[in-house]
Amino acid sequence: MSAVTSTISTPKAEFSRLDLAFAQFFSNRSNLNSASEQEQLFKLLAKLSAAQNNGHSCIKINKLEIQLVIQSQLATITNKESNLHSIIQPLVLELNYLYTHKYWFYETRLALQLKKLLAQPVTNTINTDDATANCVLKHKFSIITGGPGTGKTTSVVKILAKLQEATQQQPQEFLSIALAAPTGKAAMRLQESIGNNLQELNCTPIIKAQIQTNVSTIHRLLGAKYHSAFFKHHANKPLPYDLVVIDEASMVDLALMSKLVDALKPAARLILLGDKDQLSSVESGSVLADLTYNSPTYTIELKKSYRFQGLIKELATAINTQQGQQAWQLLNQNDADIGLLTTDLISYIANKQQSYLNLVRQRDTCKNIFAAFNEFQVLCATRHGENSVNAINSQVEQQLNLTNTWYVGRPIMIQENNPNLELYNGDIGICMHCKHSNELMVYFLQADGNSIKTFLPSRLPPCSTVFAMTIHKSQGSEFNEVLILLPTKNMPILTKELIYTAITRAKTKLNLVAEKSVFISAIAQKVQRQSNLHLKMQL
Repeated sequence: MSAVTSTISTPKAEFSRLDLAFAQFFSNRSNLNSASEQEQLFKLLAKLSAAQNNGHSCIKINKLEIQLVIQSQLATITNKESNLHSIIQPLVLELNYLYTHKYWFYETRLALQLKKLLAQPVTNTINTDDATANCVLKHKFSIITGGPGTGKTTSVVKILAKLQEATQQQPQEFLSIALAAPTGKAAMRLQESIGNNLQELNCTPIIKAQIQTNVSTIHRLLGAKYHSAFFKHHANKPLPYDLVVIDEASMVDLALMSKLVDALKPAARLILLGDKDQLSSVESGSVLADLTYNSPTYTIELKKSYRFQGLIKELATAINTQQGQQAWQLLNQNDADIGLLTTDLISYIANKQQSYLNLVRQRDTCKNIFAAFNEFQVLCATRHGENSVNAINSQVEQQLNLTNTWYVGRPIMIQENNPNLELYNGDIGICMHCKHSNELMVYFLQADGNSIKTFLPSRLPPCSTVFAMTIHKSQGSEFNEVLILLPTKNMPILTKELIYTAITRAKTKLNLVAEKSVFISAIAQKVQRQSNLHLKMQL
C-alpha cells in the first residue's frame, strides 16, 4: 500500500461525519499514489457509506470507478458464486457493484442458506381445502404477505395445526415451534392474535395443545449478547425448533435475517409473515420485498381484508397505488373517521392523554392503563425539527405541566437493546408509583398481555418519552386512533411506503397534519433500495 496519506476535505451536505471518516480511513490506506485518484476514491467510498446508512447493501459503479477500486487494492474481486470465506479485503467488487465486506457476506450467505432450505425435499405433503396452506406446506421456506386484516395469522394457525396433524401420524413427536417478531409490541400483537384464532380452530384438543402461543422477540429467540453483534444461537449452535415463524418480517434487516436463517437447524421450516408494501427495515436491506419479488413459488399474497375496511382502507389503497390527488380528496371529505386536523395541535394531543393519565393517577390495573395508552398515538416522520418526535414530546409535556425528568404517567420507549434486563429497542414502558409505596417504577406489559416487569428508572437502558413516536418505530403496532404529522417541507425520507405504514397503524380513526404539496410529493416517491439478494436467489 502507498505510504502517502492525506486529509481530503470535501464538505458534502449529503455525507455524514461517519461517511467522511470511513472514506478518509480507507482512501489513506489505498494503493493510489495520485492525489486526484485518492480524491475520487474518497468520494466513492463516502457515497458507499452514505448508501449503506440509507438502507442499500451496495452501490452500482461505472467502468472508471471499477478500475479505480481495482487499483486501490482495497477490494476482493468476486462473483455471486464465490467462496464466502475467500474475502480478505474490506471491500468487495462483484461485477459492477461495490460492497463493504460485511454486507456482501450477509447478502450472499442469506441467499445460499435460503436456496439450501428450498432445495430440501418435503415429505408427507398434506392436501387441505385451504390454497394458502397447501402452498406453504409444500416448501421448507415460505412467505405469507398481505395488508392489514387479510388473515395472515389466521392462515398460519391453520398451517400449524395441519403440520402437527401430519406429524402425529408419524412415529415421532410433535413439531417444536418458535414464534417471534422484531419488537416486543409486534410479539404481543401476534400472541394475542394466535390466541384468538386458536379458540375458533377446528381441530382436536390434542392438536390445539401442540400449537405454540408464546411469542418472543427475534433477539430474545436467538439469544442476544450484551454489547455484541453476535447471538448465542448460530450455525454451529442452532435453534432447537423444527419450525420458526417470524411476523412483521418487513422490519427485519439483512444482517438479522441472515443470522436468523443461519441459526436454523437442518431440515427446519421457516415461515415469514408481513406486509411487503410497508417500510423496509431501518438498517440495510429490503429482505421481504426482495424475496417476494424474486419468486411467487413460495410466496402467498393475501388480498382480501376482513377487518380493515372503510375510508382508512380506501386511503391506504390510494397511497399504495400512488394516487396522490385521490388520497388528498379522501382526507378533505370532513369524515369522522379520517381527515385533516384543524384544531390546535398540542391541545388536541394533550387532551387525548387525559383518560390514560387519569387511570395512572388512580392506580388502575396495568392492563387497563396500557390499553388506554394504546387508544391514541402520534406518529411523526422525523425525530428532529418541526412536527418531529422531539418537538411534540417536549410541547406536550409543557402543556400537561410535566416538568420533571421522571413523572407519574411518563410513557417511554427503550432505544437500545439490553439482553441482561431483557429489554429491547422499541419496548414501551409507563412510569407509575409502586403498588405499596410512592417510589417511581417503570412498568412493561409482556407479550402475553398480562405479565408485568418493573424497573427503577435508573436501571433502564437509554430511553425517550413517547407521547409521539416515529413512523418507523410504530411498525408492528396498532392504535385505535392515529395522528400523523409530516414536515412542512419535502424530504428524502418522505415516501409512499412511510405514509402507507403510518395510515395502516390506525384501526378506526385517522387525522393528518400536512401540507398538500408535501403529502402528494411523498406519495409520488417510492423507496428503491439497491440490493442483489433477488438476483442471487435466482442462481
